[in-house]
Parts: sequence; C-alpha cells; structure tokens
Amino acid sequence: MLRRGHIIRSIPTLNPVFEHCKALTFDLFGTVLDLGGSLTPHLKNFIDENGSDLEPTVMWQQLRYRQRIEQYQDSLIELGHSGYLETVQKAFDYVARANKLHPTPKQTKNFMASWKNLSAFPDCLDALEKLSKRYKLIALSNGNPWFLDHLTKNRIKFDFDGVMSVEEAGGFKPKPGVYRRAARNLNLEPGELIMVSANSFDVMGARTCGFRGAYVNRYDLPFEDTYDIYKPDITVLNFTELVGALMPYEDS
Repeated sequence: MLRRGHIIRSIPTLNPVFEHCKALTFDLFGTVLDLGGSLTPHLKNFIDENGSDLEPTVMWQQLRYRQRIEQYQDSLIELGHSGYLETVQKAFDYVARANKLHPTPKQTKNFMASWKNLSAFPDCLDALEKLSKRYKLIALSNGNPWFLDHLTKNRIKFDFDGVMSVEEAGGFKPKPGVYRRAARNLNLEPGELIMVSANSFDVMGARTCGFRGAYVNRYDLPFEDTYDIYKPDITVLNFTELVGALMPYEDS
C-alpha cells in the first residue's frame, strides 16, 4: 500500500531491439572527433593568407561535401582504394580552386598536418567509459590504419576493443562489404552490432546489412529518405543521450 505523497518512479527500459546486442561500432570522423571545431581555425588561417573574405565555416561545409564526392567516386569507379587522407587533400584542392584560391604546397601541407591534431567532442570519453561496461566498443572508420592508430591513442585517448579501417574491405562506407567484414571479423551476427554514427548514410548502410542503428544527430540534419527498415532504431543528439538509450539502468 502506498503512503500519501509517495512518488512512483518509472523504471527505464532498454529498447527490445538492443537486448541481444553485444558490441557498438563507432564512426570516428564527425561522430567521436569534432572535425569542424578542430579544422575551421586552420581554414581561416589559409583564407586570411590568401586575402579572401570567404567564411571559414562555408569553406568547411564545401570541403566536407566534396570529400564525400571524392569517396563515392573512389568506390564507384573502382580504380583502387586511395585512402581517407588522400580524399581530404583532393577535396581541399578542389574547393580552394572553386573559390579562386590557389594553395601553395606549403599551405596544403600545413592543412593536412592539422588533421593529426583533431579533438574529440567533450561528451565522448565519459560516455565511452560507461558504454564499455556493457558492450564491446569498436572503431569502424574510413580512416587510414596508421591514422586511426594515432587518433585513438593520442587524440581520443580511449582503448577501444578493436580498431577497424575500411581499407581491409577496399572501399569507403557505406560500401556493404565494410559492415559485413566487421561482423565476420568480430564473429558476431550483424543484428548483434549497433552502428553509432553522426552520418546518416553510415547508419543507413549498416542497417541494410542487418546492423542495429543509432543516429547521433549532432548537426540537426534530417535522416536519409529511405525505407523504414533502414532507418535508425534510435536518434539521439549526443553521447550523453546515447548512454541513456543503451544503458537505461545506469543512473536508475
């Protein structure tokens, strides 16, 4: 019997689709690592050196979209996987020329070097530590293997249970082979894995291969217009909300 004034607390529950999930695969670029915050200051330096009034945030968005085109072309034309940083450099050169800017070899080298100093979003490390109590945590990234090794050890500073580069599959996400190979290498069924990404194409690509999906909508962007079965199981705004969704008993 309840006494007057007694407060009934609802018990948080885990979404049933996640009950049998054993591991999380994380995108790094833009999901764990804050690309815009880390790189926009370096673009500003480049723009200022060239006497342009172009907004650095505008150039960053142009560069990010152009890099995606470079990656898609790389995968579709199938002339050989060129590597993540190679597509970054091609995108930087293209966007600079499109804005009537002509980087010197030194300026290009300086911008590429800035990628080694990427910073993680401030909500990540604590969330990763909490999530590691329940799940295996795997970095599944488009990055070059040596670059991922540097970033996880020296910039994110978190000991993932595994770090996987798409180079093993010979193409960039959302190429299906990337997700299928990851599941095979982990000796898990696709449905036992949750793809965590701030890139909607990444979550959709994983969902088409049978993964569960968590869309971290850091940039207030709509998800892809696709079939319901390929949409994310959950959408959160940040990693704090991700912990709440995947570990609902943590603070209860």
